[in-house]
Amino acid sequence: MLHVVFHEPRIPGNTGNAIRMVSGTGATLHLVEPLGFDLDEAKLRRAGLDYHDLAHVQVHSSFDALLDALPDARIFAFTTQATRRYTDVDYRDGDALLFGPEPTGLEPAVFGHERVADQVRIPMLPGRRSMNLSNAAAVAAYEAWRVLGFPGGV
Repeated sequence: MLHVVFHEPRIPGNTGNAIRMVSGTGATLHLVEPLGFDLDEAKLRRAGLDYHDLAHVQVHSSFDALLDALPDARIFAFTTQATRRYTDVDYRDGDALLFGPEPTGLEPAVFGHERVADQVRIPMLPGRRSMNLSNAAAVAAYEAWRVLGFPGGV
């Protein structure tokens, strides 16, 4: 099973969209506090529609708590600072895809943490800002799921 991690997300709609995405891929969405919204917020519920009951979502009080919950996971930090492309990874079952908060992205202390297996990026045209969080997570999760052979998918 893949793990998608939003570190301190700020925009409820992005998390709602990610809930829909993980419900379709079988991944687990991990939210690392503090969150910039309440999990009962209307925008979050609306973006996730009726997928909340079909998704695996876990909330962690800190990055260390997340690491404790995923002791064997290889963690890939998505950052514009990376040189390696996300498509150059041989993803394995149990990998975690780590994304930072909107609009700042991951802090160097997080993407440089000793538990992070590698830093990767999604290529973009020069001079563009980073992708929307939920879009970036979907691009990455579907690539990792593809590499795994779309287990459970039809």
